Amino acid sequence: MKMSRRAKRMDRHHRRNKGHAVLNLVSLMDIFTILVFFLLVNSGEVQVLPNAKALSLPESAASLKPRETLVVMVNHNEILVQGHRVMDLAQPLPTGTTLPALKSELQRHAERSKTSSLEPFRGKITIMGEKTIPYTLLKRVMATCAESEYPNVSLAVLRKNEKPNGGQPL
Repeated sequence: MKMSRRAKRMDRHHRRNKGHAVLNLVSLMDIFTILVFFLLVNSGEVQVLPNAKALSLPESAASLKPRETLVVMVNHNEILVQGHRVMDLAQPLPTGTTLPALKSELQRHAERSKTSSLEPFRGKITIMGEKTIPYTLLKRVMATCAESEYPNVSLAVLRKNEKPNGGQPL
Protein backbone atom coordinates (compact mmCIF):
# COMPACT_ATOMS: atom_id res chain seq x y z
CA MET A 1 0.00 0.00 0.00
CA LYS A 2 1.30 3.37 -1.00
CA MET A 3 1.51 6.07 1.71
CA SER A 4 0.60 9.66 1.03
CA ARG A 5 3.06 12.45 1.60
CA ARG A 6 1.26 13.53 4.72
CA ALA A 7 1.28 10.01 6.16
CA LYS A 8 5.04 9.70 5.43
CA ARG A 9 5.72 13.04 7.10
CA MET A 10 3.66 12.08 10.15
CA ASP A 11 5.45 8.71 10.35
CA ARG A 12 8.88 10.42 10.24
CA HIS A 13 7.75 12.88 12.90
CA HIS A 14 6.53 10.11 15.20
CA ARG A 15 9.75 8.10 14.78
CA ARG A 16 11.92 11.16 15.40
CA ASN A 17 10.06 12.25 18.57
CA LYS A 18 9.43 8.77 19.92
CA GLY A 19 9.86 8.69 23.73
CA HIS A 20 10.45 12.42 24.20
CA ALA A 21 7.87 14.21 26.29
CA VAL A 22 7.58 17.96 26.03
CA LEU A 23 6.37 19.90 29.05
CA ASN A 24 5.24 23.49 28.67
CA LEU A 25 5.68 25.27 32.03
CA VAL A 26 4.51 28.73 31.00
CA SER A 27 0.83 28.17 31.78
CA LEU A 28 1.70 26.41 35.05
CA MET A 29 3.85 29.37 36.11
CA ASP A 30 0.99 31.74 35.28
CA ILE A 31 -1.38 29.79 37.52
CA PHE A 32 1.09 29.81 40.41
CA THR A 33 1.72 33.54 40.01
CA ILE A 34 -2.00 34.24 40.21
CA LEU A 35 -2.29 31.93 43.22
CA VAL A 36 0.52 33.75 45.05
CA PHE A 37 -1.09 37.15 44.48
CA PHE A 38 -4.47 35.81 45.61
CA LEU A 39 -2.98 34.42 48.82
CA LEU A 40 -1.10 37.65 49.54
CA VAL A 41 -4.20 39.78 49.11
CA ASN A 42 -6.41 37.54 51.24
CA SER A 43 -3.88 36.93 54.01
CA GLY A 44 -4.73 40.29 55.58
CA GLU A 45 -8.34 39.33 56.23
CA VAL A 46 -7.64 36.59 58.74
CA GLN A 47 -9.45 36.93 62.03
CA VAL A 48 -7.10 37.58 64.91
CA LEU A 49 -9.26 36.24 67.71
CA PRO A 50 -8.31 32.85 69.11
CA ASN A 51 -10.60 29.94 68.44
CA ALA A 52 -12.15 28.86 71.72
CA LYS A 53 -14.08 25.63 71.32
CA ALA A 54 -15.44 25.90 74.87
CA LEU A 55 -17.14 29.23 74.09
CA SER A 56 -20.31 29.81 72.14
CA LEU A 57 -20.29 33.51 71.30
CA PRO A 58 -23.45 35.58 70.87
CA GLU A 59 -24.49 36.58 67.35
CA SER A 60 -24.55 40.15 66.09
CA ALA A 61 -24.80 42.10 62.87
CA ALA A 62 -21.46 43.82 63.59
CA SER A 63 -19.47 44.68 60.50
CA LEU A 64 -16.16 45.79 62.04
CA LYS A 65 -13.29 43.34 61.88
CA PRO A 66 -11.56 42.40 65.14
CA ARG A 67 -8.35 44.17 66.14
CA GLU A 68 -5.32 42.50 67.63
CA THR A 69 -5.67 43.26 71.33
CA LEU A 70 -5.38 41.53 74.67
CA VAL A 71 -8.08 38.81 74.84
CA VAL A 72 -10.04 37.79 77.94
CA MET A 73 -12.14 34.62 77.58
CA VAL A 74 -14.99 34.03 80.02
CA ASN A 75 -17.06 30.86 80.29
CA HIS A 76 -18.95 29.18 83.13
CA ASN A 77 -15.83 27.44 84.47
CA GLU A 78 -12.96 29.88 84.20
CA ILE A 79 -11.54 33.22 83.10
CA LEU A 80 -8.56 33.13 80.74
CA VAL A 81 -6.25 35.99 79.71
CA GLN A 82 -4.39 35.29 76.45
CA GLY A 83 -5.16 31.58 76.92
CA HIS A 84 -3.75 31.37 80.48
CA ARG A 85 -6.13 30.51 83.32
CA VAL A 86 -6.52 33.39 85.77
CA MET A 87 -9.62 32.50 87.80
CA ASP A 88 -11.61 29.37 88.52
CA LEU A 89 -15.31 30.24 88.58
CA ALA A 90 -16.27 27.03 90.40
CA GLN A 91 -15.17 28.72 93.63
CA PRO A 92 -17.24 31.58 95.09
CA LEU A 93 -16.37 34.98 93.64
CA PRO A 94 -14.94 37.66 95.93
CA THR A 95 -17.26 40.47 96.92
CA GLY A 96 -17.00 43.87 95.30
CA THR A 97 -17.31 45.18 91.76
CA THR A 98 -13.95 43.92 90.50
CA LEU A 99 -12.17 40.59 90.37
CA PRO A 100 -8.76 40.90 92.12
CA ALA A 101 -6.98 38.00 90.35
CA LEU A 102 -8.07 39.28 86.93
CA LYS A 103 -7.11 42.84 87.87
CA SER A 104 -3.56 41.87 88.87
CA GLU A 105 -3.08 39.87 85.66
CA LEU A 106 -4.36 42.73 83.49
CA GLN A 107 -2.12 45.24 85.29
CA ARG A 108 0.85 42.94 84.71
CA HIS A 109 0.02 42.82 80.96
CA ALA A 110 -0.42 46.61 80.88
CA GLU A 111 2.98 47.21 82.48
CA ARG A 112 4.66 44.77 80.11
CA SER A 113 2.98 46.44 77.09
CA LYS A 114 4.05 49.91 78.22
CA THR A 115 7.71 48.95 78.60
CA SER A 116 8.28 46.50 75.74
CA SER A 117 6.05 47.71 72.92
CA LEU A 118 7.22 50.02 70.17
CA GLU A 119 3.76 51.50 69.71
CA PRO A 120 2.06 53.48 72.49
CA PHE A 121 -0.16 51.61 74.95
CA ARG A 122 -3.81 52.34 74.16
CA GLY A 123 -5.61 50.18 76.72
CA LYS A 124 -7.63 48.13 74.21
CA ILE A 125 -9.00 44.74 75.23
CA THR A 126 -11.41 42.20 73.73
CA ILE A 127 -13.72 40.11 75.89
CA MET A 128 -14.86 36.77 74.48
CA GLY A 129 -17.75 35.87 76.76
CA GLU A 130 -19.92 32.82 76.32
CA LYS A 131 -23.44 33.88 75.42
CA THR A 132 -25.00 32.13 78.43
CA ILE A 133 -22.84 33.65 81.20
CA PRO A 134 -24.69 35.85 83.70
CA TYR A 135 -24.70 39.55 82.97
CA THR A 136 -23.43 40.30 86.48
CA LEU A 137 -20.24 38.32 85.75
CA LEU A 138 -19.73 40.12 82.43
CA LYS A 139 -20.31 43.46 84.16
CA ARG A 140 -17.68 42.64 86.80
CA VAL A 141 -15.17 41.58 84.12
CA MET A 142 -15.77 44.83 82.23
CA ALA A 143 -15.41 46.90 85.43
CA THR A 144 -12.16 45.09 86.25
CA CYS A 145 -10.83 45.82 82.76
CA ALA A 146 -11.71 49.51 83.08
CA GLU A 147 -9.94 49.78 86.45
CA SER A 148 -6.87 47.92 85.13
CA GLU A 149 -5.90 50.54 82.51
CA TYR A 150 -8.01 48.93 79.77
CA PRO A 151 -10.92 51.38 79.26
CA ASN A 152 -11.43 50.51 75.55
CA VAL A 153 -13.43 47.28 75.81
CA SER A 154 -14.69 45.34 72.80
CA LEU A 155 -16.98 42.32 72.95
CA ALA A 156 -16.34 39.47 70.53
CA VAL A 157 -19.40 38.17 68.66
CA LEU A 158 -20.22 35.92 65.73
CA ARG A 159 -21.53 37.58 62.59
CA LYS A 160 -25.16 36.76 61.86
CA ASN A 161 -26.22 35.52 58.45
CA GLU A 162 -27.57 38.33 56.33
CA LYS A 163 -30.46 36.21 55.05
CA PRO A 164 -33.61 35.69 57.13
CA ASN A 165 -34.24 32.27 58.74
CA GLY A 166 -30.51 31.59 59.03
CA GLY A 167 -30.04 31.48 55.26
CA GLN A 168 -32.80 28.91 54.72
CA PRO A 169 -35.28 29.56 51.93
CA LEU A 170 -38.75 30.67 53.01
